Amino acid sequence: MIYTVWLPLVLPFLAGPAARRLPASLPPRRAVLVLALAAIGLAGASTCALALLVVPGATHVPAVAAVGHLLVPLASGAPDAVVAVAAVAAALLVCCTTLLVRGAGRRQRRLRRARALAARSDSELVVLADHYPDAYALPGRPGRIVVTTGMIRALSAPEREALLAHERAHLKDRHHLFTAVVDLAGLCHPGLRALREPLAYAVERSADESAAADVGDRGLTARAIARAALAARAASATATTRPGPALAATAGPVPKRVAALLGGPDPGRTVRPLVRRAATLALLSCVALSAGASLHAADELHDGIEIAQGESP
Repeated sequence: MIYTVWLPLVLPFLAGPAARRLPASLPPRRAVLVLALAAIGLAGASTCALALLVVPGATHVPAVAAVGHLLVPLASGAPDAVVAVAAVAAALLVCCTTLLVRGAGRRQRRLRRARALAARSDSELVVLADHYPDAYALPGRPGRIVVTTGMIRALSAPEREALLAHERAHLKDRHHLFTAVVDLAGLCHPGLRALREPLAYAVERSADESAAADVGDRGLTARAIARAALAARAASATATTRPGPALAATAGPVPKRVAALLGGPDPGRTVRPLVRRAATLALLSCVALSAGASLHAADELHDGIEIAQGESP
């Protein structure tokens, strides 16, 4: 087990490069789902691996051995090394758990404060009197679309309709849940933080496509996003603080998103389908290997416990 269990701790570092290429290999909505599921799988496998590393060293503690009815500690290496590895794994497990709890609490508090600001309106659309051009989707029950008077003045009526359709897509598809999953997974393993940027891009691209379908004009949607981003950048000196979990059309690589809406050149289209799917296959392979290694390590640990209990020869 001592060798197999290390794979789930290493593979998340390899998932980052594959994840960065994933949005160009899949439709946006599917890319969002694959990235979120990969983050869950890799974070879960790495957390299980840490827990499995704790057990062999813990069996050297008499009280733990007594609870497990072990005749001898688990034999998985030199006792000093096993205990040292278990101590480090336990410390990392406590650290990850603490970061996860704090991160989830901080995210919830930010959402609660933001919802309190938007609670003054009974409608889906909340207009804030603010010169800074901004618009974002605020998840909740019900969700809200917040737009400032500065953004309303910066866009024409059709462009405002496209922008609001973009933010409405964030609420409808519950994109905040996917971003929360990947953000929290990054607290479980540092290698998974590399998934945040490609997921953010895929989420915005998914909302772009939904908005274009709703208004029936890809050019109008691209123009609305571009003008909104330019207006926000020009007024950045007077920018107000946007709630952390909020999703906005002006986020991410706007020129790349605009080019995609306008049917600009996509490097991924010039290569064979198998090559385009390489990033997806690589990411899913990391998840499958991590899950398989964790299950194999758990099975070996179970066999070792049976032997230590004198139940197997």
